[in-house]
Parts: sequence; C-alpha cells; structure tokens
Amino acid sequence: MQITKKIIGMLFCLCLALSMYAQEGKNQAFWVHEDQVKPSMRAEYEKASKDLVTACKQNNVKNMQWSVASMNDGTYLAITPIESLADIQDMNFEDLKEKVGEDSFNKMFENFDKCYSKHGDYVTILNPSLSYMPNGLSTDTPGQDYRVWHRMEVAPSNMGKLQTKMRELKDLFATKNSKMQYRIYQSGFGNVGNSFVAVISAKDAMDYDRISSENDKVLGEEGQKLFDEMFEYVDAYKVVRGSMRPDLAYQGAQEETKIVKE
Repeated sequence: MQITKKIIGMLFCLCLALSMYAQEGKNQAFWVHEDQVKPSMRAEYEKASKDLVTACKQNNVKNMQWSVASMNDGTYLAITPIESLADIQDMNFEDLKEKVGEDSFNKMFENFDKCYSKHGDYVTILNPSLSYMPNGLSTDTPGQDYRVWHRMEVAPSNMGKLQTKMRELKDLFATKNSKMQYRIYQSGFGNVGNSFVAVISAKDAMDYDRISSENDKVLGEEGQKLFDEMFEYVDAYKVVRGSMRPDLAYQGAQEETKIVKE
C-alpha cells in the first residue's frame, strides 16, 4: 500500500510538472529509450537502426519520431519529446508491424536485441531555469552535432542546495558573458535516484575543448570557487562525449510536431 501511494505520488508530480512545462512554453519533457550496446556490436546495432528507419520511411509510418544520440561509451539514446505519459502509450510500431508482417517485424527487433545486454526507458526534463542559453533556449544547434554530457548524481537532501548553486553559476556565466552555453536536464519518472545533466553542443571535439578552455579563463578564480562549492553537493560526477546521429533518426508524419534533439 505504501509503495502504491508513492508511485501514485510520483505520477501526480510528473503530470503536474509536464502540465506546468506545457503552460510555460519553454520546458520540455522527453521520453528516452537507452540501449547499452556491446563494444563488438556497435556496427551491427547501427545497421539495425538504419534498417528500422528505412522500413519506417518506406512504409510511411505515422505517429512515431525519435532523434538519436550516440555516446563514446557505447550508449545510444532514442529521444522523443512528450507532453504527457499518455504520449508514450500512443507511440508504438503497430503500424509498421501491420505493413511489413509479423515475421519481418520480429526479425528487425531481434537484430537489435543481440546487440546489447541492457536497455530501458525513462523520462528526462529540460529545466530552463538552470540552463544557460542567452539567445534563447533551444535544443536545435545547427552545425553543432557534437555533444558533451556532464552528469551529476545528487542525494534528495541536497537537491535544493545544488540547484541554488547551479543558479548562481548560471548568473556568473551571464555576468561574465560566457560563450559556453548549456542545457540542464533533470531526471524524471522511471529514473532511480536524482540527477542533473548539463549538455553542451559544439562543432567537434577540438571546438568543445577550445570553448571549455576559454570559459575557464573567463570565469577565473570566481568560477572555480563556485564549481567547488557546487560539487560539495554532488555524489557522483561523470563526463561522456558523443554526438547526435541524424542518420539514425526518424520523423514520422504528425500533427505539426517538431523533432527535438537531445
């Protein structure tokens, strides 16, 4: 009974959050399907992904869309913007299954299954109050498909304190007119534990390293001090690099729905 109440509470909080995001017109929730691909199977996985995209295009599959990010640790993220949990239920491959037949459909997904030992789904939420994009918050960064993800795990007791420091950091970036821009994503339904992920876009690895080095100089000792204070509330920290993969993405015919990256 206690567990049921907790789940209901989590669902209520998520639905409330998604409602607030839709009203503000800035925040966005994303349904993420994560595949942790075996090192030896990355080529096979990408072939299976491209075959799925081709099948969806050839059969004009509707009401499905996803962008894909690949990380250098073998993680692939299929990302779809949503407004409510009901959107996840409504997005499925029944249209494709009906058009290609059950045997062909099952074969396509068997090709995926042999490529990983772990995969799963969860919701992540873009938090504009913590993000720094002075020219307007957007996940669309033309010409900058390279990505760096800074993931911070935080205990529930330190959530508020960490967010306070992150807002101070955002203010410092603005005061110093930093050229490094970032988006902050917060863990949502389906995640175990609490986390924030700062996502930075760049043209390539060299461009990111240049921007990062210049940003260190711009923020100076004041920035270093603030980062140190912020990390006092972080339980674990991990940096992963990778890129968006337009070749693995699919945009089905939908009602005025724009695919959103990350």
